[in-house]
Amino acid sequence: MGREREAPQRPQQQQEVSYTVEQLVAVNPYNPDILPDLENYVNEQVSSLTYSLDANLCLLRLYQFEPERMSTQIVARILIKALMAMPAPDFGLCLFLIPERVQMEEQFKTLIVLSHYLETGRFRQFWDEAAKNRHIVEAVPGFEQAIQAYAIHLLSLTYQKVPRSMLAEACMWQAINIEGLSLDKFLEQQVSSCGWTLEKGHGQVQLVVLPSNEFNHPELKKNTADSIPLEHVTRIFPILG
Repeated sequence: MGREREAPQRPQQQQEVSYTVEQLVAVNPYNPDILPDLENYVNEQVSSLTYSLDANLCLLRLYQFEPERMSTQIVARILIKALMAMPAPDFGLCLFLIPERVQMEEQFKTLIVLSHYLETGRFRQFWDEAAKNRHIVEAVPGFEQAIQAYAIHLLSLTYQKVPRSMLAEACMWQAINIEGLSLDKFLEQQVSSCGWTLEKGHGQVQLVVLPSNEFNHPELKKNTADSIPLEHVTRIFPILG
């Protein structure tokens, strides 16, 4: 019976810890005494697949005032979490608070390169570079899935309907780093949960149809704010005559 009473209390305790850290950041963000709490909170974000940009920025600012206390491992985890938040500009915001001497370390140079590839949509280069540096990016669970979600976001903004074969040849599916049977399973999931459809084009070509949005399926909208009703114009004609 004792175990039954303890089990439901654990999630509540975790929520209280998170709430306390957020409160510390809001009330006294420049207090160096909260630095260990913020570092522990970064590790909690990694293990619980959560994210708090405000808390992480607060920690990076404290590192500026206490450079001897900086943990490069924690900083790397913050930057990886920021990459996972794309298309939000979090990576640049965090990088701005990191000293240049720290940015010159190999692991941070790698993360900066990865960020550049993502921002420019060069996914083939991104996944190749990430594969070479698995010891860095795999330190944070959910990294690959978060980048796949970002790649899908970009695809949905760009395309309405794309031949599957063309995507493979153009390496667009390397955007999500999936191929073969895994790609088939992924497409099934997208069809069932995200509104994607598959249809046959000319010949044996299979088309992937992405959901319509204001970017991949723009529509001309009539601006009625500055228009003048026709009856008003006709009233002017006699005056002009």
